[in-house]
Amino acid sequence: MSSTTWTEQHIPDQHGRVAVVTGANTGLGFETARILAARGATVVLAVRDVDKGKQAAARIAGDVTVQALDLTSLDSIRSAAADLRAAHPRIDLLINNAGVMYTPRQTTADGFELQFGTNHLGHFALTGLLLDQLLPVPGSRVVTVSSTGHRIQAAIHFDDLQWQRSYSRAGAYGQSKLANLMFTYELQRRLAQHGTTIAVAAHPGVSNTELTRNSPAALRLPLTWVAPLITQDPEMGALPTLRAATDSAVLGGQYYGPSGFGEVRGFPKLVASSPDSHDYAVQQRLWTVSEELTGVTFPLGLTVQ
Repeated sequence: MSSTTWTEQHIPDQHGRVAVVTGANTGLGFETARILAARGATVVLAVRDVDKGKQAAARIAGDVTVQALDLTSLDSIRSAAADLRAAHPRIDLLINNAGVMYTPRQTTADGFELQFGTNHLGHFALTGLLLDQLLPVPGSRVVTVSSTGHRIQAAIHFDDLQWQRSYSRAGAYGQSKLANLMFTYELQRRLAQHGTTIAVAAHPGVSNTELTRNSPAALRLPLTWVAPLITQDPEMGALPTLRAATDSAVLGGQYYGPSGFGEVRGFPKLVASSPDSHDYAVQQRLWTVSEELTGVTFPLGLTVQ
């Protein structure tokens, strides 16, 4: 199969599979959920605004339910995970899609910087709390959505993870998206001993979604002019995630993004992440810090061999 022509038509039948998609009421998450449901999956829209989630579910044909999930609150994450464990003894796909971008400095309910807390720590905690539902399931996957922003002003600032001394919207976003990749790679290393679940990452290129609503005003106006030339619609933007989630050729620890110039747009293919994202020592340190901050430890035995 050509890597430049993979489309939703290549997604195999998903009947009998359960997929949990965070942030699925709009944009990339909605398209991911819609297409999985169209292929027969039982899909859970895990969303902060339940009313918007129900409106989204009404627009999707198939077996779709809505689960309240606020990734800015560890209490909400624990409650949602408990609900999901009770409703779904097995989960085939956990798609960590939700995210915020370029927000003014704000904190989560637990005091974390909003972008790092939502994009990384929230999904780290949710994954740890649901992993027992995935581990026994052959072919199960954790797919985490990163961004080309993981290369921009991006580092894991262990000396100031919550940006309390100074704040950069782009830097905080870059840190969170770099953390998404480092989490995926470290999780895959820990999963490899089990031989069932794999961890994969994806990015959508530049998609025309609500994610950019917090961009600085000086950037939003130029984006309005050039967006039609450099962005792709959410249906195309969701394809790297869908390929990472469903293509039988995908291997744990891989990263998928658009095939076009600069990975801005195009059909999904295997892509490379930055050298920084592969720093083994930083991956391990980030994992340890994330467990400490969230209070979530992964299943017994899920350690690096």
